[in-house]
Amino acid sequence: MTLTLRTESSSPNRTTLWLQGRLDAETFGELDEALGTIMPTVADGGTLVLELGALDYISSAGLRSFAKARKSMRERHGHTLLLNPQPQVRKVFDIVKAVPVNEVFANTEELDDYLDRMQRQVIEQQEHGEG
Repeated sequence: MTLTLRTESSSPNRTTLWLQGRLDAETFGELDEALGTIMPTVADGGTLVLELGALDYISSAGLRSFAKARKSMRERHGHTLLLNPQPQVRKVFDIVKAVPVNEVFANTEELDDYLDRMQRQVIEQQEHGEG
């Protein structure tokens, strides 16, 4: 699956970027390129909204892209909001928040394998009606 991006700017102070598909080592460059174009158009102190309702998967490469965007917006006194993550993507955010992943995993491949397993577990639980 690929990554599809769509933007909407309701004002110079707010831009929304919709992500659909997979954000991984093969597609993060597309996001970084889009963000490089979009973020300069958001006014200082403005808000970048990343709409994740159609994002099916995220790897450590995608997390790095989000971290770079947040840092860039913070440097301009702005904000980055992550909106509507699917349960499996939210699980990745919970893992990263709860565990210092750079201290637990030997390398990026090991981390991505773990994140992949966790996201598949969440999807399988949903398909079997488990919470």
